[in-house]
Amino acid sequence: MPIQVWLARMERPLTEQEYGDMMAILPDARRERLEKLPKEKHQEVLCAYLLLRMALWEQRGWRDLPRIEVDELGKPFFPDYPDTHFSLSHTAGAAAAVLADTPVGVDIERVRPVSVRAMERIAGVRTEAAFFRSWVRREARVKRTGSGIVTMMRTEAPLNRGEFYYEVDAFHGYAAGVAAGQPEPPQPVHRLMLDQLL
Repeated sequence: MPIQVWLARMERPLTEQEYGDMMAILPDARRERLEKLPKEKHQEVLCAYLLLRMALWEQRGWRDLPRIEVDELGKPFFPDYPDTHFSLSHTAGAAAAVLADTPVGVDIERVRPVSVRAMERIAGVRTEAAFFRSWVRREARVKRTGSGIVTMMRTEAPLNRGEFYYEVDAFHGYAAGVAAGQPEPPQPVHRLMLDQLL
């Protein structure tokens, strides 16, 4: 199965009805974790799970989200479907989901101001666009392996044999990318606005 990426741009807040409907599709454990966060952080998380549900319906014909567990490194997975791999990401105003037959990682970030000192120290670059391209590449790779954010912050190792990275054309003002174990780039990339997602 080719890797497919699903992106959503939230150009408006959720209504109370939409919020309630989206909370209802979340797995219980994820809903409990989300309820511990401030409500203003919920929208992007909810949209990421709605994207995952949409992707599973389109690619697998699954009506509901299967049970999700988290491994010892914090990587979520479907215990009842070990051959279906997924990854989610969210940032201010946008969310992403990806499905694949092998371990996969996705990240999306809104490009925002970062000090030149931090950009040079972390990524060896001097522009926000270059910094966030580096950041999403690192985070997508970490999400694919489940190796943890500390690994990402130290340095970025070259791609390993059998590891592939693809920049994804997201929305204006965002950087996105997918790390995968497949040599074919993600195709297609689904770009949705909130009203299309709902």
